[in-house]
Amino acid sequence: MLTVHKMHFSIFLLLWGWILSTECRTHRQGKEIHEVYKKGSPILKRSPDITKSPLTKSEQLLRIDDHDFSMRPGFGGPAIPVGVDVQVESLDSISEVDMDFTMTLYLRHYWKDERLSFPSTNNQSMTFDGRLVKKIWVPDMFFVHSKRSFIHDTTTDNVMLRVQPDGKVLYSLRVTVTAMCNMDFSRFPLDTQTCSLEIESYAYTEDDLMLYWKNGNDSLKTDERISLSQFLIQEFHTTTKLAFYSSTGWYNRLYINFTLRRHIFFFLLQTYFPATLMVMLSWVSFWIDRRAVPARVPLGITTVLTMSTIITGVNASMPRVSYIKAVDIYLWVSFVFVFLSVLEYAAVNYLTTVQERKERKLRDKPACACSLPQPRAMMVDGSYNDGDVNELGHFMSEDGDKQERMMVQLALGSERGSARRKNQRYVSMRIDTHAIDKYSRIIFPGAYILFNLIYWSIFS
Repeated sequence: MLTVHKMHFSIFLLLWGWILSTECRTHRQGKEIHEVYKKGSPILKRSPDITKSPLTKSEQLLRIDDHDFSMRPGFGGPAIPVGVDVQVESLDSISEVDMDFTMTLYLRHYWKDERLSFPSTNNQSMTFDGRLVKKIWVPDMFFVHSKRSFIHDTTTDNVMLRVQPDGKVLYSLRVTVTAMCNMDFSRFPLDTQTCSLEIESYAYTEDDLMLYWKNGNDSLKTDERISLSQFLIQEFHTTTKLAFYSSTGWYNRLYINFTLRRHIFFFLLQTYFPATLMVMLSWVSFWIDRRAVPARVPLGITTVLTMSTIITGVNASMPRVSYIKAVDIYLWVSFVFVFLSVLEYAAVNYLTTVQERKERKLRDKPACACSLPQPRAMMVDGSYNDGDVNELGHFMSEDGDKQERMMVQLALGSERGSARRKNQRYVSMRIDTHAIDKYSRIIFPGAYILFNLIYWSIFS
């Protein structure tokens, strides 16, 4: 019995010892892992990020904090040369009413700033975005006579800065600018316009900054796909001039010049052809009967009102200039032709009315002695043929007064002569009334064709 109790106690001790040994082993392994993480190991330890090293920061590499970049490079010395080139991306719009144009372009500046030089073994440049531009000196360019301008910022500011190891800098930005363009509309719409975009330094005179086109006329590049709905772009070219301000001095100014020639086909369809058709339509009244008042009067009024509408529509899309445009000459001359056709019918109608009134008076006039037969013979010295006198009114007195008989004969003859002259004037007036329409059918078209030949030979 005692032996059985000893066996049970021995088993209990063995189990207790095994449990203690297991717990000790587990605790020792956890301590070793903790020490590994604490001290670090060649397997689990991360290598340091060299991009976060103070020696690789662009500000320190370019020694930005060591210089005063509020001053231009070489301050106190000769003027710093700044080269410029431009690539025109698009010519967005031309406004005749506001006399301006909108252009999107890439503006690039080239200069050398030895303060930005840095050591390099492979002579490679460094490129930065717009954040570094605010910390260094850049040329203060602006667009002369600009109304609105902005730098594109989608998805970030469209600004690029590239620095060479020797300090040469390229500064590029994408800009959209709306600038003024002085236009001459004296030949509109057969005109050619020349506009300029002017670039200049705002603060630095020619003594501090020498602005120039980097490659001459080749400094200006354009996209071949640039096109406008109303204009044909004939050429782009560059020029350089000096601008003087009485209070500040002389400044270098760069010009981007471009010439635009207007497409005429749109205005032929919208203005010239309708005006010509209205003039031709007014000529139809010359073939309508002069007594058809309800037909000729509305036709004339309709053509006049249509011409007024065309003139108003053209001037609504144009600036209110104080001189006459080429299209104004054509439209107003056409308006005069239409108006004259209305006046022509007014003259014909008036003469017709006068003619009918005289016809009515002749019909209503009572019969007179003008129907008596005229004597066949008359002696100037006062001697009469007895047979002739008897035919006039049974005058049988042989001893009557011969002088009285002669006066009766002269009175009858004068009445017949005046009636004959009236009939002749009536016939001639009737012929002239019909001839007005007849001659107008030739004179109006001929004069208008002659005007068109002169107009297009001068302005085309």
